[in-house]
Amino acid sequence: MISLAEQLSPYTGKKTACEALLVPRATFYRHHSAKDRPGNNSMQRPAPPLALSDGERQAVIDVLHSEQFCDDAPHQLYAKLLDEGRYLCSIRTMYRILEAEHGCVKERRKHVQRLKYVKPELLATEPNQVWSWDITKLKGPVKWTYFYLYVILDIFSCYVVGWMIAHCEQAALAKRLIKDSCAKQEIEHGRLTVHADRGSSMKSKVVAHLLSDLGITKTHSRPHVSNDNPYSEAQFKTLKYCPQFPQRFGSIQDARSFCQTFFNWYNKEHRHSGIALMTPEQVHYGMDKQIHQQRSQVLAGAFQKNPSRFKGKVPVPKSLPVAAWINKPATDDLESNLLTRVSHFH
Repeated sequence: MISLAEQLSPYTGKKTACEALLVPRATFYRHHSAKDRPGNNSMQRPAPPLALSDGERQAVIDVLHSEQFCDDAPHQLYAKLLDEGRYLCSIRTMYRILEAEHGCVKERRKHVQRLKYVKPELLATEPNQVWSWDITKLKGPVKWTYFYLYVILDIFSCYVVGWMIAHCEQAALAKRLIKDSCAKQEIEHGRLTVHADRGSSMKSKVVAHLLSDLGITKTHSRPHVSNDNPYSEAQFKTLKYCPQFPQRFGSIQDARSFCQTFFNWYNKEHRHSGIALMTPEQVHYGMDKQIHQQRSQVLAGAFQKNPSRFKGKVPVPKSLPVAAWINKPATDDLESNLLTRVSHFH
């Protein structure tokens, strides 16, 4: 960033360049003045007075690599040489020579090789492009009893395309729910991506084979990263923070009855702040544009009646959703534009 600010400053000024690139001006001037110091590039650190000479250093290397001591650690070698009445250098110096100059020091113990999981980056620009699904527990009538709620959510419209309550978490049940939801939404081959966390049902071969047969791409969250599946987590929070949500359900029929009412309200009546205060059903089935136009007309009419109330500016409704991301890439558009400008100058 500092070098980029130096390239840009002759054209925009130092203050403007530093503000655009979020570089403190004190850092910019300190870096700039250090480069302008005479002999800055030619200054070399003097050799310490107690350092080994080239001949002494080579003698240490020869002993370390000798057939007699090549399998000994510097601690062992140091002790053996002292027992023989010889001293070449300290143990730390032996390590420094081996590590810094010859790369001969390394960890020889076996370590666990952790897998490196790629951060999922998913984009949906219309309904039925990316679904997110998860399973949550609902408390049963007595302690340590639970019912399992399966929910599949479209991340663009926030529409619940399928849900199910069962006595257990099972891959076969998840397979049936996904298959029925795809048939209901008439999902085309190769069009959909299904995202989930790393639960046993989500990673099961039964579900993986079904998605492969349907031409659906599957992705998973990274381990121990809760915000890799934000849409399902947010939907579960809306469910469990609902005022009518009970502390416990008396039976599985009770839980199904509640969820039937809740998801009907969630899809058809709940105005979602993330989708321009539309209901998920309106966005999922393409009714949002007409409703947005109607809202614009209502606001325009209100402005015509009393412009001073709006300070002379025509009010507009919230913009319709354009894209929905899971882990949107962190791109700095300002920096890319500035790089383009600098390249044009040169």
